Amino acid sequence: MIYKVLFQADKTQSPLREATKSLYLEANSAVEARQLVEDNTPYNIEFVQELTGEHLAYEQESEDFKLTEF
Repeated sequence: MIYKVLFQADKTQSPLREATKSLYLEANSAVEARQLVEDNTPYNIEFVQELTGEHLAYEQESEDFKLTEF
């Protein structure tokens, strides 16, 4: 499954909506997706969202869509 992970790049600063970034990755569950990001980055994770069907197709049309591999 493909997951979209919304995050802040710095855990030491208060989250700002304008500074929220996203990455996409493949994992078996949302828990696994969160763990992959926590283990491999210093990011402050805000939200992990499973992408399926039309929502996935919409995200794939974005020029920013690329799967992150750790």
